[in-house]
Amino acid sequence: MTGLGRALVQSGKLTMQQAENISRAASGAQSTFIDQLINTRVMTSIELASNLSQMFALPLLDLNAFDPAQLQSDLIDKKLVQSLKIAGLHRRGNKLTVAVSDAANYQAIDQIKFQTQLSVEAVVVEHDKLMQLLDRLGQTAEAALNEYMSDDLHLDFEDAEVNAADIAAQADVDDAPVVRFLQKILMDAINDGASDIHFEPYEKYYRIRFRQDGILREITQPPLAIKDKLASRIKVISRLDISEKRVPQDGRMKLVLSKTRAIDFRVSTLPTLYGEKIVMRILDPSQAKLGIDALGYELDQKETLMNAIQRPYGMVLVTGPTGSGKTVSLYTCLNILNQPGINISTAEDPAEIQLAGVNQVNMNDKAGLTFAAALKAFLRQDPDIIMVGEIRDLETADISIKAAQTGHMVFSTRLMNMGVPTFNIASSVILITAQRLARKLCTCKEPMQIPDEALLEAGFKEDALDGSWTPYHAVGCDKCKGSGYKGRVGIYQVMPITEEIQRIILAGGNALEIADQARREGVSDLRQSGLRKVRDGQTSLEEVLAVTNE
Repeated sequence: MTGLGRALVQSGKLTMQQAENISRAASGAQSTFIDQLINTRVMTSIELASNLSQMFALPLLDLNAFDPAQLQSDLIDKKLVQSLKIAGLHRRGNKLTVAVSDAANYQAIDQIKFQTQLSVEAVVVEHDKLMQLLDRLGQTAEAALNEYMSDDLHLDFEDAEVNAADIAAQADVDDAPVVRFLQKILMDAINDGASDIHFEPYEKYYRIRFRQDGILREITQPPLAIKDKLASRIKVISRLDISEKRVPQDGRMKLVLSKTRAIDFRVSTLPTLYGEKIVMRILDPSQAKLGIDALGYELDQKETLMNAIQRPYGMVLVTGPTGSGKTVSLYTCLNILNQPGINISTAEDPAEIQLAGVNQVNMNDKAGLTFAAALKAFLRQDPDIIMVGEIRDLETADISIKAAQTGHMVFSTRLMNMGVPTFNIASSVILITAQRLARKLCTCKEPMQIPDEALLEAGFKEDALDGSWTPYHAVGCDKCKGSGYKGRVGIYQVMPITEEIQRIILAGGNALEIADQARREGVSDLRQSGLRKVRDGQTSLEEVLAVTNE
């Protein structure tokens, strides 16, 4: 048994039987005691670090507080760093501070002292974070780039026509391994279920991050020298002006994966102090075809929504902050209604997901194609259903409301308070939904004991605390990359505009009065809808409180 196992047994953190079982399992799996201890979830990484900090009277530090680019990685031999699982953090004079996850490994500390000829002080860190740091230190950005280049990728980009200057620039970029690196990043993002890719240049490093389940996660730090070539490649295939680096630009590109599947990307560039930051939004058309059941609506909410969208006329508003899934909800409704006998037209800025059978129009303010102009054209083309991306001005609002009152179904994400008469709103809007996205618990979730007082304070009713259900909390595993969450689920408030709510609107009532009436009519607000997901074990109470904290 290792020194760590004996130390945990002596301190009462493990039984002798547990330690022996872990030791045998580690030997059989050809892994270490500490890896086996955490992988089997006998103890989490943070629990182990906290215990070792107390047992050995060493400081406990969070590695997330350190910039990897500023670490003392050149003082310790790289092979020694990887074999001993120790990272140099900071040097002051002849004193070197190192990060360890196994504080019982005194021999490793002695080896570092001998190799560096410095006085070494250890601090305890979480094992999983230390392993991530060592992976980053052990493989340079150049080596990572070479590894990406060696992959056998056969992907096609659908390009529009480009001029001679663009072709020359593209040839220059194609001579480098940057093209294959970019393709690898795009494929990784798609396979990991990312919604956005961030390419970010800074003074001393260049990083790429994915937004997964609403959270940004750093993926790699390629060489800083490739930032301009990478930006040029992205701009060429997104039909942007590669010579213009002083102003923001917006474009699109399509990655053809096979004859039956293609992924669209919405590309945005932004000039920063150290180069152009580029964000690519991944637009997967398959998301709009998942079906309404996959979005997370409760049965009563689904029935209310379906009844509203299948009415012959009226306006349905889908509201929520950026990134809350409004686009997917709207396109799902359009996909349900997209039948051969229905004429559907959409005005968007820009069209994010392309749907066959739907007439989609991109706004172009410079050319005079505004939302109002598009709506006027739609009404001359015998529409059944109209979708307006945003209602930004009084003219657009006026046309949308008149369309909803004269035999057309109108969908939109926003109807701002811009002087529209209340009787027009009351007579045209038939349903409003508000939505948020909460992260779903991974299969590694575990039951959690939460005091009744905390559950009541969160919004649960007394009769819900009958012991018939169990709340769960996030744990973390390889599948969810340690976050404890995998995927997201929608939380909705679906409010039909009843006669009583119409009276409140006509009387100039405020949002609180409307919310009180909706509650009396049995409409669940966002918090109550989220608590249902907690009861069902789909997400954690912590997550619901975070996304519904109005």
